Amino acid sequence: MPPSDPAGDHRPAGRRGGEVTVELRDLEFYDDDDTAVLLLEATRLNVNWTGEERVDDAGVLADRSLAHYTVLHPGRGDFGLVAEIGGRAVGVVWLLFLDASDPGYGYVADGVPELSVCVWPGYRGVGIGRLLLEEAFLAARKRDIRRVSLSVENGNPATRLYRDVGFSDATGSAPGTMIVGLRP
Repeated sequence: MPPSDPAGDHRPAGRRGGEVTVELRDLEFYDDDDTAVLLLEATRLNVNWTGEERVDDAGVLADRSLAHYTVLHPGRGDFGLVAEIGGRAVGVVWLLFLDASDPGYGYVADGVPELSVCVWPGYRGVGIGRLLLEEAFLAARKRDIRRVSLSVENGNPATRLYRDVGFSDATGSAPGTMIVGLRP
């Protein structure tokens, strides 16, 4: 289980009529096994966003186009943040530097990381996703990253949030691919 008491940022996010404390942790703080479990769960939840179970954990790992989302490679620049409430992960955002030899669904160009974000059911719609995106953008700017992409399926309500934080359709890319420019 990931540690629950390291130093981290504390940000408020409203949830069901009250205020809760959301702690953000650097994803690299977790050990490799905990990170892999967390990203596997998040990837499965992202694929199954409609509520229909289209894929289980074994299916994610068996599908190369999904499995690469479950591995963080800090050496190539990958990074992410985990949102916790009471020491329990309730959301995660991670950016992977996938290249043309192993592109993600939101690939636009080498050197442009693809962002994935997931907020666990029961914690959606209260600002945690926006908080994760905004903090990921800050971390990206500190790393001198100027553009970030993502992929979202048609009909996914998260599209509204992505547009609200500045993402737009990526010209010349696969449908559902969006990009945002980050100002210094």
